[in-house]
Amino acid sequence: MKSMERSTLADELLAQGNIQHNLSVPCLVEKILARNEGILTATGAIQATTGKYTGRSPKDKFIVKDDICEQFIDWGLVNQAIDEDKFDRLYEKVVAFLKDKNELYSFKGFAGADKKHRLPIQVINEYAWHNLFARQLFITPSDEELKTHKAEFTVVSAPTYKADPAVDGTNSETFILVSFKRRIILIGGTEYAGEIKKSIFSVMNYLLPQKDILSMHCSANVGQEGDVALFFGLSGTGKTTLSADPYRRLIGDDEHGWSPNGVFNIEGGCYAKCINLSYEKEPQIFNAIRFGSVLENVIIDEESRLPDYDDTILTENTRAAYPLENIDNIVTPSVAGHPNTIIFLTADASGTLPPISKLTKEQAMYHFLSGYTSKLAGTERGVTEPQATFSACFGSPFLPLAPSTYAEMLGEKIDQFNSNVFLVNTGWTGGSYGVGNRIKLSYTRAMVHSALEGELNTVETVKEDIFGLEIPMHVPGVPDEVLIPRNTWTDKSAYDDAAKALALKFHDNFRKFTKASEQIVQAGPLYKPEQ
Repeated sequence: MKSMERSTLADELLAQGNIQHNLSVPCLVEKILARNEGILTATGAIQATTGKYTGRSPKDKFIVKDDICEQFIDWGLVNQAIDEDKFDRLYEKVVAFLKDKNELYSFKGFAGADKKHRLPIQVINEYAWHNLFARQLFITPSDEELKTHKAEFTVVSAPTYKADPAVDGTNSETFILVSFKRRIILIGGTEYAGEIKKSIFSVMNYLLPQKDILSMHCSANVGQEGDVALFFGLSGTGKTTLSADPYRRLIGDDEHGWSPNGVFNIEGGCYAKCINLSYEKEPQIFNAIRFGSVLENVIIDEESRLPDYDDTILTENTRAAYPLENIDNIVTPSVAGHPNTIIFLTADASGTLPPISKLTKEQAMYHFLSGYTSKLAGTERGVTEPQATFSACFGSPFLPLAPSTYAEMLGEKIDQFNSNVFLVNTGWTGGSYGVGNRIKLSYTRAMVHSALEGELNTVETVKEDIFGLEIPMHVPGVPDEVLIPRNTWTDKSAYDDAAKALALKFHDNFRKFTKASEQIVQAGPLYKPEQ
C-alpha cells in the first residue's frame, strides 16, 4: 500500500453510519449493558473484564520509523521500530474490519488541562466500555469546544482484531503502533483499556519537550497555601493513594506537564489500582467509584453486585477509571504553580532503602535517571511477584526520547524553582519480600505530610553507609526505629548483604547513562563494585 494521507482512512471510518459520536455517560452505560460488554455494580459503576491481557503488553508496542521522528526517538527494546509500509497495511486491514461492525464509538476530547498546550484527540472504539473509559480518562470538551474540535491525534482501538506476526511484522497477535507522521495510534488484539491511556501519554512525552515542557509520569496536588507537590513512581508505588489527600487538592494522579507557567494535568480522570481497596484506607478513591466509573477485572458478587477488592483471581492489577470530579477536593481546571516538593516513590522489595530520605540535587538526578522500584504483580503480563527493576524517569515504557532529555529538564527546573526532593520507600521493612512487611500506609502518609509541610528541611539527619542517603532522625507520627531500615532487621548481616546487593544493581544499571556528569555518577550508592 502506498503512503496515505494521515486522515484518509480515519475519515472514511468516521463517515460510516455505524459510528456513535461523543455519547453521554448514561447512553454509553446503556450500550454496554445492552451489548453484554459489562455489568452494573451496586456502586453504579460498570464492571468489565479484559480476558488474558490484564496488563500492558510492552513487547507489543512499536513506533513507526519515518522521516518525522527517526532522528529523535530513543530506539531500542522500549521503542521498537516498525516500518511505514507495515503500519499502513495493518491500518488498512483494521479499518476494513471495523467498517463491518454493527456499531462503533467515537470520543473527541483533549489531553492537557492547560489550554495553551493541550492536544485535541479522538478515540475510535470497537467496544462501548472502552469509549466510556476514554471519556472518563481524557478531558471532555464543552459543547462550544466540540463544535470546533479538530483531532490532531487519533486512537483506533480494535481489541478483537488479531495480527498475524509473520505477515504484519508484530511480535504477537497484540499490537500498539504509534505513527507520528500519520498522527494515529493503532491498537488491536488486547482488551486492556490501559493501552489507550498510556499510548496518548507516550505521544505527549514526544510532543511536549519540543515546547520546553517537561512531561512527567507523576501525580500532583496542591496545599492550602498554594504549595505544589509532585509524586513520581511506577504503578503500584502509591502515586494515586498518596496524592489523594483530604487536606490537599488533587491536580491529577498520573500524568503531568511542567511548563514555564507551572504544572498541569494531562488527563481528565484517574486510573486507580483497586487491589485491597477499602473505605478505611482510601476513602476518596473508594467513594469516587460510582455511576459512570469503570471497574476493570474487579470481581463482583453475583447477588449483591458489590465489588470484592480483595479478590485477585483474575489479576492483582485490578483498576478503576473515574473522572476527576468524582474526587471532592480537586483543582479546577487542573493547573497549578511550580512544585515546592518532589517525591520519588519506590516499592523496594529488598527492604533495605529508608522509608524516607532527603536528596541533594545530584542525588535527585541520579535516582530520577535510575527510576528504581520493584515491579509489582499484575502491572505487566507474566509478572507474578515483585521483581527489582530500573525504569528511567520512573516511566521508561512511555518515553520516546532519551531519558537524559527529561532528566536535564528536571534538573534545570529543580535549580530554577528550588524544589525539595525526597526519596520515599513504600515497600518492605524488617526484611525482604516474603520475610518483612509492607511499610504501614499511615507511616508513609505521616512522612509525606512532614516533607510537604517543610518539617524535614531542618530536622537532624544521619547519612546511611551503603546508599549515602540522608535519613531524618525524627518524623512526627513515625517510630524512630522505623526510619533506619537496618534497625528493623533481626539479622543485621542479612540486611548488609541485601543492601550491598541492591547498591551493586544501582551501579550496574547506571553504566548505560554514559552522558551523566561525574557529580551525578558519584551521587549514587557509596558502596562500590570493587568493595
